[in-house]
Amino acid sequence: MTSAPPSKPSLPTLDYAFTISATIGQPISAGRHAQGERLHIPILSGRVEGPRLQGTILPGGSDWPLIRPDGTSEISANYSMRADDGTLIFVQNQGLRVSSPEVLARLRQGQPVDPSEYYFFATPRFDAPDGPHHWLRDTVFLSSIAPSSEGITIAVYAVR
Repeated sequence: MTSAPPSKPSLPTLDYAFTISATIGQPISAGRHAQGERLHIPILSGRVEGPRLQGTILPGGSDWPLIRPDGTSEISANYSMRADDGTLIFVQNQGLRVSSPEVLARLRQGQPVDPSEYYFFATPRFDAPDGPHHWLRDTVFLSSIAPSSEGITIAVYAVR
């Protein structure tokens, strides 16, 4: 009896879905502990624009990054968006920002920093109800993040 050769996993590709431009508040330190410093960053508002989704970022969300002793930020953001058709969508975004201490200092001072000088990626998960946006909960996403003059810009890509 012969067996079929093992199948190979597919090579993923990225398809641009939309960009989130979020306005954020000033970071507030929640204190230091053995793993680093926990910050609270309020998510105030924003806009979602792209070929797959348009909408607004609702106030009331937060990012609670952990700034590790080496300066790496473990991103942990939770917020809500409303699609232009009125659908509410919950977002959980986990990621990492890694940079040299010099680049981190420039980022914290609000200076422009080329994205090639740091690593800032996350894996957003979306909880959307049945209907036209259910594809968000049935897809894996990768996002590239960059600070902007107003807050943060997140380019979201569907993994195919």
